[in-house]
Amino acid sequence: MPRRWLITGASRGLGRALAQAALEAGDTVVATARRPADLDGLAAAHPGRAFALELDVTDRDRAFAVADEAVALAGGLDVVVNCAGYGLHAPIEETSEAAARAQMETNFFGALWVTQAVAGHLRRAGAGHLVQVSSAAGGVAFPLVGLYCASKYALEGMSESLARELAPFGVKVTILQPSDFRTGFRDACDRRIDPGSPYAAAFPQQLAALSEALSGREAGDPERAARVLLELVAMPDPPLRLLLGEAAFENVTRAHARQLDEWRAHEALARSADGPPEEESR
Repeated sequence: MPRRWLITGASRGLGRALAQAALEAGDTVVATARRPADLDGLAAAHPGRAFALELDVTDRDRAFAVADEAVALAGGLDVVVNCAGYGLHAPIEETSEAAARAQMETNFFGALWVTQAVAGHLRRAGAGHLVQVSSAAGGVAFPLVGLYCASKYALEGMSESLARELAPFGVKVTILQPSDFRTGFRDACDRRIDPGSPYAAAFPQQLAALSEALSGREAGDPERAARVLLELVAMPDPPLRLLLGEAAFENVTRAHARQLDEWRAHEALARSADGPPEEESR
């Protein structure tokens, strides 16, 4: 059966590739962007099945209005993909309050507002699949992107709780953890690393890995990623988390193996904090 999608951040990158793949599969897509004119070509190529709506995900009231409008346009929602977001490159010590808050407003609160806006529709329908686009940086932290990692860790914690809350109503949640893809993500990052910073000198390899010069040369193929997502939403029992890309798989699984080793190494110390309550003094 054709599916009905709501995809945020669909003007470029993974969101755009996914919207295109879903439409080519015969589905209906409500795509959102800050500038809906960026989606005009998509809507014109698929009249009656592709709809473009304006949405700044940091605007909670607008997120609720868009969710209602998407349901009206598509006749319901089967899959919602929270794809809107951007990267912030800055050492934690040197990140300004404004930059930190802006990062969280889009990557975490923006996804939260859209999630809240669609949850009731999916819950009342007794079905649906919410896909939260996190990052490999939501599973393992890297230097010089601390606030970006924080936004994705927050998204993942919220989404894991959400998955438990929506499960009794037949709604599925998947956290997508991609590595670097050829989506123009690097070009849209907010870069605030001073070349003269001691952190730039301490992490030259990481700084080079974040460079705009690598844009378009990333290993990840957005069209292949979109096909993976189509396969994901067709699963009767989809995973809570899905790593996307070889780098994501290697980096995150290694980090979790190290974490398990660390926990086990200090197991006795961890368990020693428990004990029977002391008898009340008389």
